[in-house]
Amino acid sequence: MRENKSIIEKINEIKEGRKLLHNYNELKENIPPRMVKKIEIWDETLRDGEQTPGVNLSLEQKIDMIKIMDDMGIAVIVVGYPAVSDKDKSVVSNIARENFDAKIAAPARAHPDDIDVAIDCEVDEIPVFYPISDLSLKMVLKIEKEKALQKIEKSIQYIKDHGIAADFVPVDASRTPLNNLLDFCEVAINAGAEKIDIADTVGYLRPQSTKFLFNKIITSKRISSDTIISPHCHNDFGLATANTLAALEEGANYPHVTVNAFGERSGNAALEEVVLALDCLYGIETIKTDRLYELAEVTEAYFGLPLSVHKAVVGVNSFSHESGLHIHAMVSGGPWAIEPYNPRKIGRKRYFYMGKYSGRTTIKYLLDQANIDATEEQVQKILEEVKSEPSKTTRKEAIKTMKMIKNKIRESYRGIRPAKFWDIVEKVTGEKAKDPYLMDKPVEL
Repeated sequence: MRENKSIIEKINEIKEGRKLLHNYNELKENIPPRMVKKIEIWDETLRDGEQTPGVNLSLEQKIDMIKIMDDMGIAVIVVGYPAVSDKDKSVVSNIARENFDAKIAAPARAHPDDIDVAIDCEVDEIPVFYPISDLSLKMVLKIEKEKALQKIEKSIQYIKDHGIAADFVPVDASRTPLNNLLDFCEVAINAGAEKIDIADTVGYLRPQSTKFLFNKIITSKRISSDTIISPHCHNDFGLATANTLAALEEGANYPHVTVNAFGERSGNAALEEVVLALDCLYGIETIKTDRLYELAEVTEAYFGLPLSVHKAVVGVNSFSHESGLHIHAMVSGGPWAIEPYNPRKIGRKRYFYMGKYSGRTTIKYLLDQANIDATEEQVQKILEEVKSEPSKTTRKEAIKTMKMIKNKIRESYRGIRPAKFWDIVEKVTGEKAKDPYLMDKPVEL
């Protein structure tokens, strides 16, 4: 008869195994002294995330997602950009009337028309965004710095006069000289801005550069100590989460995140990555994590964009194992031997897969789970059969399936197709595009 250990014995073994692991994150010299102990989460999925090309969420879809976010304890949820269209204004207004615990926010340009639309929606908070890099001021907006400062000041004051919390988002802050950036921040703060959301708009900072910039801003005598400085990081070099954490180490708060890192271009800092990193690597709990995977799946479905199987935290393979060496380590030393945290923490399970990398421990473990007794010779025979099985699946079939999936994704694109756009142009102007190449291709610059 097989002797099975009790659940209590297994739990105790896992706890003992964890004690044997060294944690460099807990060393005194690696604990950030300026990091705040209570970090709130600012979610941008329904605005910046929705700017992913082809994504167009309905009111019902947004409310479904907000209900989960609200239950998890996210502090601020940006629910859309109401100035985009009457439909978007209606969506934001309807959400603002719901009785959510989270603060509902909607952004606006530093322009009266935009701000009035956001005010009409009765949101709790309005972040005013304005590009401040020299390139933006001189070549895009063609405006003098002093006039730009006046626009920011008037916009923040106007929002505050209506009894609504106002924030300032200096767009392209990470490519703006520090003194110029502080000029804009100081004007916004003096006008009543509660938060300054430092935007690394094209994801151009490195973690060390992020630490430098946020340290200079937060410790500047020109920035009042009660002003919240937030990081808004893009993922163009895959550094959005790392840069967000670097900013938080310098005392920033209210990190801007999106579920699954969705967003324009390469996306934003991922909610699930930032939250789990803060919890597991810094010991800072922010929100309830048991519905993170559920939220990721709902968002994936509504956005119509499948995640990479290797996506950190919520990818299909995050807790999937085939390697016999890894599974042996987990069975012998407990999950901590290979995994950084329990998948149940985010509402997931782990899976063992069979393939050419499988080992005897995997076979024995699965047989044990099924209460099947097998000799060593039988275990070896099963393993040999398993290892030979993958060769029966052709690479051609796998490649064909992958191409089919990619084509289906392209076909499901929900934006206006180029051909439809040129039909509209012809209808309005009476002129037809002369280059047929334009009819079926996205515009190239």
